[in-house]
Amino acid sequence: MITLYGFPRTRSLRISWLLEELGLEWHYSLVNFNKGEHRSADFLAVNPAGKVPALTDGELTLLESGAICLHLAEKYGNHWLPQPGTDDGARHHQLLLFTLCELEQPLWTIGKHKFALPEELRVPQVIETATWEFARAVSLIEPWVPEQGYLLGENPTVADILLAHTLNWAHSFKMPLPEKLESYRSRLSLRPALGRALKRETEALSDES
Repeated sequence: MITLYGFPRTRSLRISWLLEELGLEWHYSLVNFNKGEHRSADFLAVNPAGKVPALTDGELTLLESGAICLHLAEKYGNHWLPQPGTDDGARHHQLLLFTLCELEQPLWTIGKHKFALPEELRVPQVIETATWEFARAVSLIEPWVPEQGYLLGENPTVADILLAHTLNWAHSFKMPLPEKLESYRSRLSLRPALGRALKRETEALSDES
């Protein structure tokens, strides 16, 4: 049994989106941040950092969203990954790691200093620097994004999910995106699997309210 521990519109959505794309049976375990459940003993036994996503797959427990996505694709749907050792495989890893290390990080820095960190630890001056870093990362990744289709051709990959999810975060933060990236973000967001994943996560929270 696959169990995803998450909270709506966090990085757990990347995983629920891919799980829906793969057509797998899985259980969603809501970690209600509004009630402090991420600090509970039960959840800290799964992830001592108190963060989502976390995923259990049989006896395996994984914590990082990129690692979780790669594991699921490799085990259950390697058509979501290019052939290992190919040029496309190398490009895929480059896109995936750039998204996680260069594009997402300044965006999350903005989020931390706007709302996520305890108020006494927020440094508003950091936001200006992070905004500059995000804009620079956008300018670097834009040439790698096609006008139509997906990052590596006609079929989506794990890198598409991670990039589209990150761009959706940027959209929710009201960060400006070039027209090509906005078009890419919009068309990826229309995938039915993302709609199902969003519905499943938000319904889990509503059911608990």
